Amino acid sequence: MLRSGHAASITRSSFRYVSSTTSRTTATLTRVHGLRPHIPNKASFQKPSPLALTLRKPLSTSLQRYAAPYDSIDRKHEEAVEHEKLEPNPEEVSTTSSVHEIFHEKGVEEPERDEDMLAGIKSDWKTIKDTFALNEVPREALIIGMAGVLPYLATSLSTVYLAFDINHASATGSAFLFSQQTAEQLLHIIEPLQVGYGAVILSFLGAIHWGLEWAKYGGVHGYSRYAYGVVAPAVAWPTILLPVEYALIVQFTAFTFLYFADSRAVVRGWAPHWYSTYRFVLTFVVGASIVASLIGRGQIADQISRLPSPADRVRALRDSQLEAMETEEREKHVRMVAEDDGEDDEEEEGGDEGEEEEE
Repeated sequence: MLRSGHAASITRSSFRYVSSTTSRTTATLTRVHGLRPHIPNKASFQKPSPLALTLRKPLSTSLQRYAAPYDSIDRKHEEAVEHEKLEPNPEEVSTTSSVHEIFHEKGVEEPERDEDMLAGIKSDWKTIKDTFALNEVPREALIIGMAGVLPYLATSLSTVYLAFDINHASATGSAFLFSQQTAEQLLHIIEPLQVGYGAVILSFLGAIHWGLEWAKYGGVHGYSRYAYGVVAPAVAWPTILLPVEYALIVQFTAFTFLYFADSRAVVRGWAPHWYSTYRFVLTFVVGASIVASLIGRGQIADQISRLPSPADRVRALRDSQLEAMETEEREKHVRMVAEDDGEDDEEEEGGDEGEEEEE
């Protein structure tokens, strides 16, 4: 009962809506085009089903707007165009005359563009400039970090200058600032400083991840993040036992791999987003310093005596201890022989005195 009443109310409202819409459309067509469409009477409407009422969409004015016929064709203009003779224009034919680009007119040649030959270099320079700008890095971290690599850079530049001084003194017999012997002594002092400071920097970079773990930056990750702080010093500190060239090469490799590990940590969310760029700049300075030191030492490798490494010192200490033990044993043997000779002399003197008493 309720359903039938509801359907009847929907039917009446739908008829009123269609009637009003039809009347407005009829008035519009009559006023504009002089047409009077056929209007069905009320009896032609049948009682729709509820499903049909649900699916039916009322006609909108925007759709009725295009119900009018199209504009009439100008027959005279069409006939005039039909009888026109096409004239050939070969000079207007080009590779683009039959191509219609999306954002350009058909057949219109574009003016030649002035290509900048240095555009690629300018783009690369802009990328380098933006990378080294470090605008997102905290100012305190930037200042202290750059100050931290200055000693490493100073030792590298000192190595390069001393190598140049030694080369110049060997070639001309005189040096600019230091003599060849003094420059060699200073070089032997600088070498362990550079290697030791490199081990300190590597250990510090590994310890940063311990601080991030304690601060729970990016969550708690346990052993996987603590491993950064363990592996870095484990690789760094044994380098002080190696010769200088091998120590610098190992530290260069360690700095490079630690940078990639830090970049990976940034991707995982274990470190701030600016940390990878910050580490790239510092690693670039340290890596360039190591390369400069290796180049400087390579120029004077055959002109200076090699500074004894810690392993050489341990070997020398062991040899000195063996020599000291041998010397001590030798002196002890001599002393024992001297004591035996003294006892024999005393016995002989005692025998002579007994014979004299008997006589």
